[in-house]
Amino acid sequence: MVKKYGFVIDLRKCVACYGCQSSCRMENKMPMGVNRARVGIIDTGEYPNNHRFFLPVLCNHCDNPPCVKACPTPGATYKRDDGLVLVNEKLCIGCGYCVKACPYDARFINPSTMVADKCTYCAHRIAEGLEEPACVRNCIGHARYFGDMNDPNSEISRLLAENETEVLREGFGTKPNTYYIMDNRAKLLDVSGVDER
Repeated sequence: MVKKYGFVIDLRKCVACYGCQSSCRMENKMPMGVNRARVGIIDTGEYPNNHRFFLPVLCNHCDNPPCVKACPTPGATYKRDDGLVLVNEKLCIGCGYCVKACPYDARFINPSTMVADKCTYCAHRIAEGLEEPACVRNCIGHARYFGDMNDPNSEISRLLAENETEVLREGFGTKPNTYYIMDNRAKLLDVSGVDER
C-alpha cells in the first residue's frame, strides 16, 4: 500500500519552547527572518477566565492544495503519491502566486534562493529512511507526531482514531493532512488570529 504521510500536533502538550522552529531552521539551513515552521500564541477569554495556548503552524500538505493550482510553471509545485507537497527549486520562477494562494501562510519566498519555500515534512530525511522530521525528533513536550496514515498500526493512525482532532480552516476545502488534538479550552483554530513572537 502507498504511504500517505500526515502530522498530528497535540496542543495540550505544546509548551512553546520553539524547539521545533529552531531545529527546522538548523536542519534546513534557513536564512534569518523566515521559518518553514512557526509557533503562534493565541489568547482567549478575559481575566480571570483567560487562557493562553500555542499553535504550531506548518505546511498542511493538503489533498487539495491551492498552491499547486496557482503555480503557473508546470511541476514547480507538485504533490507526490505519498501526500507530500513540494517545490522544485529548479523550476520555480519565484512569482509568489503559490505564497498568496496558501490559506495557512505556510509559504514564503526564500531570500537566499528567491524561490518558493515551505515545510517539506523533512522529505530529505524520509528519503534517507529516517521517517521522522527534525521538529518531531526535537519536540521536548512530545506534542508532534508524524507517520503513515495508511498504516492502521502507526502511532499517527492510533492518535487519529483515539482523539478528536481539528484542522486549520477546514472551510477552505483544502483537505489538510496536519491535524490538531485540541486543548479543551481552545475553541477556534484560525491562523489569522495568531500572535507570532
